[in-house]
Formats: sequence, C-alpha cells, structure tokens
Amino acid sequence: MNQPARAIASAPPVDSARSVMERISAHLSSVVQGKEAQARLTVTCLIAGGHLLLEDVPGVGKTTLAEALARSCGLSFSRIQFTADLMPADILGAQVFNATNATFSFRQGPIFRQLVLADELNRAPPRTQSALLEGMAQGQVSMDGNTYPLPSPFTVVATQNPLDLTGTYPLPDSQLDRFLMRLSLGHPAPEVEARLLTTRGRTPPVDALEPVTGPEELSGLRALAAEMRIDEAVAEYVVRLARATREHGDIERGASTRAVLAVGSAARAHALWEGRDFVTPGDIRAVLVPCLAHRLLLRSNVQGAAARDEAAHLVEEISRKVAAPR
Repeated sequence: MNQPARAIASAPPVDSARSVMERISAHLSSVVQGKEAQARLTVTCLIAGGHLLLEDVPGVGKTTLAEALARSCGLSFSRIQFTADLMPADILGAQVFNATNATFSFRQGPIFRQLVLADELNRAPPRTQSALLEGMAQGQVSMDGNTYPLPSPFTVVATQNPLDLTGTYPLPDSQLDRFLMRLSLGHPAPEVEARLLTTRGRTPPVDALEPVTGPEELSGLRALAAEMRIDEAVAEYVVRLARATREHGDIERGASTRAVLAVGSAARAHALWEGRDFVTPGDIRAVLVPCLAHRLLLRSNVQGAAARDEAAHLVEEISRKVAAPR
C-alpha cells in the first residue's frame, strides 16, 4: 500500500473532532463502567452515521448507554418498548381528526426524535419492526401519500436479548442490514460491579450528564469523517474480505455490498479517532467484526448468542487469512 506517512493531527478540524469524540466516549464510560472499547465503537458508529444494534442479556447497561449517548450529544430522545401488540402507528404517528375544523392533521410518533431507542426490537411482529426501515434508510416517514422528514441527525439504537427467544420474531435480513454495527456489552468485571455497589447513589448517573456537543457539531463531524480517504489498495482489501465471507464453506450468505460500504464508513470514523485523513488496514480490522458478523447467514443451525459468537469467530478467522496491503 502506497500510503503517505503523514498524519493531520495538527489540522484544527481533526483535533477538534478527536477531542469531541473522546469526551463523548468518556461520558459513556462514566455511566457504563468497564466498557471503554464498546463506548469507543458506539461513538465510531455514531460519527459514521450508522444505526447500532445492542445484543445482550438484560441489565448490563444497554438502555443506559443509549440515554447517555443522547444526553452527551444534546439529541432529542425517545424510547420505544417493542411488544407483540405494538402497531406501526405507535411508532410512526397517525392522522388525527380535528372536529373543530373537520380536518385531519398528522400527529408525530416517537420516531420523530434524533436518537430513538428501539428496546427489545425483536418482540414486535415483522410488520411493526419494518416501520423503522424507511426512517433508518432514508431519514423520512411516508404515510397516506405524504412524506415527513425526520430530525437530523437521526440515529436508531436497538436492543435484543440473544438468550430469551420465546415469543420473539427474528429480525429480517433487510432490518439487520440497516444496522451499521452490532455490539455486545457483557457483564462488567467483578471489581467494576463491586465499585458500582459502593459508589452508586440514588440518582442515576446518566441524569447528571451534560452535553459535550450538539446536533449541528455532530453533523459536522459526520461530514468530516466522510471525507477520510480510502486508497485503492485498502478498498481492494475490503472487497477481498467480503468475497472471502461469500466463499467460506460455513457461511450460507456472505457480506453484501451494503456491508462493504458500512465497513468503509466505520473505518473512516475510526481513522478520525487516530488523527489521520486516510484509512489503513488497521482501521478496517478494528471495525470488521461489529460491521460484518450480524449480516452473515451461517450454514449451521445455531441461534442466539451461539450464532453471534460463531459469526464473530468466522470473521476473525477470515481477517487473519486475507493478506492486508503493505
């Protein structure tokens, strides 16, 4: 790889961007302790302009992480609890009749916020899950022949439990492919749990968080990340990785072209963390598992957490075998 050995850490926009990203990450780590790597990837996903799927057992901080992200970035926030009887109108909104002037007007649903937490997304039927699709893909809601733009920036953070599959509806491929990353928090280390017991007061720590940035600056960070350069050699490396998932004997369906683009977007945001204006193979490998594993269809019949772990293992195996450009 013919990559110039220079960094742009001295450039004010990059310095400022790194500082903001580090402050957001520090906020997340202050309320979801012991998960610095996941906090960093969460910020990477946000700056890359993607949606995030948090897959883990209850009680490890998924909701807190989403709330902390909204507060740290000064974003309007809503939480939607997905249940079997939730209807699309409960998410999108509905036309409401006004008896005073005998007209209908659109009443916005909870999706009209800058950060939407879709809690236990797989508890709702596919028809309701799909109510999020247009918003996640195009940043708008279409209803009764009208189109309503969503606030900008717009991000969905969804959760699901990989162990309790009773009464759930697996997310369709089209839904999974809309999530830029999938992360798992896992239980904190014993010393972290002990510290939580001794330091946690009555007020949830997320309530004390103050914004470290705002929607306008966040949009600027996204624009800056999108300008990070990917050389031809690195682009070919990403394609070889994707092709390897398509040709692997244990994978029924490999990475899509959308997945390739997702890796590129996330790697650009990761390069911004590192103070560079170009993407390296290291940036690609840093985001490969979170961006690819949830998009693969395995030949084995495993489900839930076992499928998640097997997919991550296969992506890591492919990452080790595919030669990176020098």
